[in-house]
Amino acid sequence: MLDFHRALRADSYDIIVDTQGLLKSALITSRARGEKHGYDGVSAREPLASRFYDQVHRVGRNLHAVERNRLLTAAATGTMPNEPCDYGLSLQHIEPVPWKAPFCVLLSMTSRADKLWPEPHWAALASELAALGYECVFPWGSPSEQVRCDRIVALAGTGIVPRRMSLMEMASIVSQARTVFGVDTGLVHLAAALNVPSLGLYTGSDSSLTGLHGTPKAINIGGTGQVPAVADVVAASSALLSC
Repeated sequence: MLDFHRALRADSYDIIVDTQGLLKSALITSRARGEKHGYDGVSAREPLASRFYDQVHRVGRNLHAVERNRLLTAAATGTMPNEPCDYGLSLQHIEPVPWKAPFCVLLSMTSRADKLWPEPHWAALASELAALGYECVFPWGSPSEQVRCDRIVALAGTGIVPRRMSLMEMASIVSQARTVFGVDTGLVHLAAALNVPSLGLYTGSDSSLTGLHGTPKAINIGGTGQVPAVADVVAASSALLSC
């Protein structure tokens, strides 16, 4: 933490923007050297965070998180995001996959238990996709996630649990997938940002505020306290699989 603090203080910045709007991010922002911008007390997720900024801006709280970030950064830099959201991501190098194509990526891991989709649902989805001729790949990042993926594949009787991959390797795999299915996790947002057909499964968060955004090839299903049915996911995926 001391090394991080020294590195943060080593440079001066023209503009510092805290798009998170939380006390923990505001504290880090306060230690950086430069003009600090953030949400005002009405806009911030934690209103006290606004006390740590030199300039505060009002941005609607009912907007999608991506648009909130765009509007805040635009206000801080004196610009306006007039164009539709375009992440502008592309990969300079794509590694060939070690399994036969076509394949789908199924992202079963997330940061909170209430955001998980039931394992039997994942297994049923994998069986449905396998019947359509798609290999199902279950990436993981921690030992517990690997164990979950192994259980799902064993239950489905089909699927691949690859070795642990770096973020760039994961991006390469995702970019070649026919469709990506994922719960509320950054990797499914990466798939959408790469313009890969993506389906977000939401059970513990509001997809209208944090769902897949910025591409017509993305579909969100579910929401806070809602568990998408396998049949609904399969029905929704038919449009994505034909993209």
